[in-house]
Amino acid sequence: MTLNVLPPPARQHVIPYEVPPLSARFFNQVDVLARLDALAAPGRDVPVGVAVLQGLPGVGTTAVIRHWAERKRALFRGGQLYHDFAALRDRREGADVSEAAGQFLRSLGVDEPLIPDSLQERAARFRSRTAEQPLLVVLENVSRAAQVRALLPRGPGSVVLVTFGGDSGELGELSVDAQLVYVDPLDAASALRLLADRCAQAVAADPAAAARVVELCGRLPLALDIVAGRLRTARSLTLARLADELADATHRLPGLSVGRSRSMTAALDLAYGALPPATARLYRLIGTLPLTVLDEQVVAAAAGADLAQARAQLRELEALSLLEAAEDGRHRVHDLVRLHARERAEQEDAPASGRAALARVLDHYLRLTALADRAVRQDRLRVADLADVLRDAPDPFAAPGGAAPLAWLEAAYPNILGVLRAAARVPGLQVPLWQTAEALTVLFLHHRHLGPWLESLALGAEAAAAAVDPAAEARLRSLRSRPLLDLGAHDEARAELAAAVACAEVSGHTVLRASVQEFLGRCLEHHDLDAAMAAYRASLALNTAAGEERGAALAAYFLGRAEDAAGRPRAALATLRDARARLTARADHRMAARATLAVGLAHDHLGETDDAVRALTTAAEALHTTEAYGYEADARAALADLLSRTGSGPDAVRPLLTRALEVYEAYGSPRADAVRARLAELGPA
Repeated sequence: MTLNVLPPPARQHVIPYEVPPLSARFFNQVDVLARLDALAAPGRDVPVGVAVLQGLPGVGTTAVIRHWAERKRALFRGGQLYHDFAALRDRREGADVSEAAGQFLRSLGVDEPLIPDSLQERAARFRSRTAEQPLLVVLENVSRAAQVRALLPRGPGSVVLVTFGGDSGELGELSVDAQLVYVDPLDAASALRLLADRCAQAVAADPAAAARVVELCGRLPLALDIVAGRLRTARSLTLARLADELADATHRLPGLSVGRSRSMTAALDLAYGALPPATARLYRLIGTLPLTVLDEQVVAAAAGADLAQARAQLRELEALSLLEAAEDGRHRVHDLVRLHARERAEQEDAPASGRAALARVLDHYLRLTALADRAVRQDRLRVADLADVLRDAPDPFAAPGGAAPLAWLEAAYPNILGVLRAAARVPGLQVPLWQTAEALTVLFLHHRHLGPWLESLALGAEAAAAAVDPAAEARLRSLRSRPLLDLGAHDEARAELAAAVACAEVSGHTVLRASVQEFLGRCLEHHDLDAAMAAYRASLALNTAAGEERGAALAAYFLGRAEDAAGRPRAALATLRDARARLTARADHRMAARATLAVGLAHDHLGETDDAVRALTTAAEALHTTEAYGYEADARAALADLLSRTGSGPDAVRPLLTRALEVYEAYGSPRADAVRARLAELGPA
């Protein structure tokens, strides 16, 4: 049999260089840089160098890493990977590491469908992908040694740089070969050079006062940047006056000071005192809100202002170095700045002010998340009725040139998760909380960040229960079973589904009951195929009764696969054909092609070779047309195996395996090795 082998999809892997660049000139830290240089020196005792950088807040550990990464870029032919664990502060052991491993695999060219679900498999896959070339891995705000151990590359000459934000006792568990590198404040000459670089005229006019300011700032780069911003924007301010003000401000934040006369609060108070009243109010609100990054829209929502006002206030905060501008146009808030802003809010504002700002931000994220959810997929089951929320809401994802919904969600979800956490502690926000959690799950269905997915759904389910909404609770608990199964927590997944089944029955929502049964079936497949098939049949019947055709088609598809796995290929054929017909009727060509692939496998299990060949060939071509290349490769590999077993020669099998190998290699699939070995067995063409 001769097949037309289609060319592989165009795909070009770009070497990742993810360590963010410095936004200002770097000074000194010669000793620290020399120790890092030694990590990458040829002939060292260990193939992978690991260093943990520690220092006082604001001392510049991040700047050291970014400067060194840029200097040594040529050493790391495999690229540079970067992850900041502070963005999520995940509460489930291992889930945040799993997310980081998935991010790194995507950066290294592994296609999303081919990224394993479990942390153990992801870590093993990461080691395999990094075995050949030296790589720099930067992990910031690590809180557990396990976060580092799972992300150690294998390539000789690789380096891992870590900033540690957890218990220092964890450091001893990291690795016997990990070096602790302490970053000291700048020496006086370098600190003065840094200040002169930021405000040269002021330093030249009064070098003695500049030297006083350097010492009063504790020679900390962050503090020096803040006072330099004040000097640049307030023309009447002199270094002498600034030095006098700093000298009187050593009593705040004693735990974050450097000596008795080196308070970060002094520098922050000076910058804060220069803000106009409206911007000062926004600054205080930032301290009360759990936002890791700021954009104009969320700032406008927090302050109850328009976009023009928000834009101007962000510029004012950035000018005084109270915010750090990110490359994507958003702004980051330093931990010390947030702490200071929170202190000012506690002293100057009523608690109701922060709660009102949180409610506005939650409503803002609910609208955008719901619009992004609908832009990705219109016909997904949703329990939340958001007609009033979305009425007249501008849709940024529908506008020409608008944001891609999944890309926006990927960037925004750390903020959204932080807002959900904060909202869970505020009475009266349960309904928008669970509605946001339901809409946010569309991101995690595509990008499986297991820890954030688990936490958002747990918060949503608890809020739905508090709001006495059984339909919402059923939906969120059934969704939560998906990441739990991915993490291998089968008992916990079954417990969530048991609660979901009970809530769904109380709700009387037929389509919801059908959906919960489908989730239950996927859980039961791991240990009881008969029970799983019963759940799929229940889902199919409920969806059919409710007229929910796509839900019925999906239930039939999963039922057919389970029947085949249970050794009932004849029954599976009938079920899968029905599923395929339903999916085709809804123009869901990708899922219909997957059903055809399953039909071909069932025919093969029955020994119906001709029918199996026809179905697998048709599936491969349809999956290619719908750009489902990974499933296309599966179909061609299955067809090659079938032809080999039934006596076809190498000329019929080789094109199928060649195409499958092209796809698997392009996607970084672990199946590539097996297909390559099978091709080698066939001999040369």
